[in-house]
Amino acid sequence: MKAEFFQPLSRALARAWPGFSQITDAVRLSGGASQETWALDAEVAGAAERLILRRAPGGHSSPTAVPLATEAIVIETVREAGGKVPRVRYVLKEEDGAGQGYVMDRLEGETIARKILREDEFAVIRPQLAAACGQELARIHRVETRALAAVLPTVDGPTQLARYRAIYDAYDHPDPVFEMAFRWLEPRLKPPAEIALVHGDFRHGNLLISPLGLEAVLDWELTHLGDPLEDLGWICTRSWRFGVTARPVGGFGQLADLLKAYATSGERAFTIEDVKPWIVYGSLKWGIMCMTMYQGFRSDGSVERATIGRRASETQWDLVRMILHGEL
Repeated sequence: MKAEFFQPLSRALARAWPGFSQITDAVRLSGGASQETWALDAEVAGAAERLILRRAPGGHSSPTAVPLATEAIVIETVREAGGKVPRVRYVLKEEDGAGQGYVMDRLEGETIARKILREDEFAVIRPQLAAACGQELARIHRVETRALAAVLPTVDGPTQLARYRAIYDAYDHPDPVFEMAFRWLEPRLKPPAEIALVHGDFRHGNLLISPLGLEAVLDWELTHLGDPLEDLGWICTRSWRFGVTARPVGGFGQLADLLKAYATSGERAFTIEDVKPWIVYGSLKWGIMCMTMYQGFRSDGSVERATIGRRASETQWDLVRMILHGEL
């Protein structure tokens, strides 16, 4: 598949990468609603290189995500600190004429939850994934933030809750369960004791997993500085368990294993009660995001938006079970 930016991209890579000769194949991948993702095959010094291009749609960045150049800086910072992320090979410049984006290594693994949770090839590794996530989040949250503070926003729990309250109120569609959740969270979602680098969307779809384990953390477009509990809670959001509700961590593991691995990797020893407000917040946040999808359906009639929008009712049931019945 060819696109108009391939020629300027090839010229840019040839200037920056010794031995680079050409892109031999390119396929646009599905998924990634806010960014284009392309699988590239390239020839470098006579050898084949497997790459990924993350590019802003139409070459222009999304206002809801960090700039792609910033995303690349964060990924390289995490990689240099020992984190499991792909190596960034090149960040596009304005003078390249290929839009905004960056090129990184393409690694082996699976991101589709249905396969990871149900296919036999992942059966051996599934019981180990909660601990692997805990270890990886410890690496991410240990990253030095002083340099990143110049390029990333700081967004803590109370700020996020206020933001989603404003979105919810703007729809003028009061819901008793969402109202209950806001009131339950207001005294519990507190400013963090320490600010850390936060991935911001640590869940299925952004975790590259092979039968050998967690290979990489992808899609850093929502990264920011904030509360490390945010990442620990988001992977446990009931919607990201894909029906395996008895295993809170992504449908594959237990929260106690996640927290134990996190603490033994050198980070703070959080308790289940510390994480629970962020798990509740995850369901509320996703519920309001579903409401936003429904609002989009009202304006454009998109069946996909309607399908996601109706899932707000699932999050309401999840909130009732967690807040009123004490479930995780």
